[in-house]
Amino acid sequence: MPGRVEDKVAIVTGAASGIGRGTAEVLAREGARVVLTDVNEEAGREAAKAIGGDAVFVSHDVSDEQSWRAVIDATLGRFGRLDVLVNNAGIIIIADVESTTVEQWRKVMAVNAEGVFLGCKHAIPVMRKSGGGSIINLSSAAGLVGTPPFAAYSASKGVVRILTKTVAAHCREKGDGIRCNSIHPGGIDTPMVAAITKSRRGGIAKIEELAAPGRAVGYGERGRVVMNHVSKNMLLPNNLERDLAIRIPPLPGQVGDSVADVAPSPASTTRPSSKGCTDEPTDLR
Repeated sequence: MPGRVEDKVAIVTGAASGIGRGTAEVLAREGARVVLTDVNEEAGREAAKAIGGDAVFVSHDVSDEQSWRAVIDATLGRFGRLDVLVNNAGIIIIADVESTTVEQWRKVMAVNAEGVFLGCKHAIPVMRKSGGGSIINLSSAAGLVGTPPFAAYSASKGVVRILTKTVAAHCREKGDGIRCNSIHPGGIDTPMVAAITKSRRGGIAKIEELAAPGRAVGYGERGRVVMNHVSKNMLLPNNLERDLAIRIPPLPGQVGDSVADVAPSPASTTRPSSKGCTDEPTDLR
């Protein structure tokens, strides 16, 4: 039985570990031909080998435009098209707004915000030639509410959220058949988050402190969330410009968007606005 994205070609950034690897594994399992990219070449090649089939690894610095051109060229050279881009690569620096240096701010923004911009910029023309596609940008619950220990990270993920809406509106106006959505996870059990909790920096000792109550999950589950959204985009042309958000209650001192008290329930649904975008909670299970 064909998978939900049978023979689609997907690029997944930051795919050597965590959410990126989990996403690549699920996409491949559902029939996609996956290009895994990462700055960690050893882990990236191991991940591609473990997935097997048509999966390939390409070394990639998402903050470098020439590196993006090389990844797109490698994908077209191998598979001849591009249908899916998952902008997952990201970094985090634990520092509040007063202690964050300009160099730290720029480093986080270069990877988390500029990297997503470059991915969208270079994927859209290629997807257009392929007849359409799906762009999934990994934002964060930290991009929905202020998170004091991660000033630059939170700001960068807020950029991803609004850039996603802008790209979605742009592609809708162009009539490209290209969908762009953002996903906003809470605490996910990835190597990056594990490093934070292990160090206890920022006053965070447990992953549950980064998640909605009872919703700290493994990255394999997050990979399924991305898969579900990609497949819906492929099959339902008008079901697109949406943020999929795990809304978490603000910690003391946090301010930001209105949020739900708990993670979404199975009955949660999105409500389209007049612009075709929503900020309402969506069930991610």
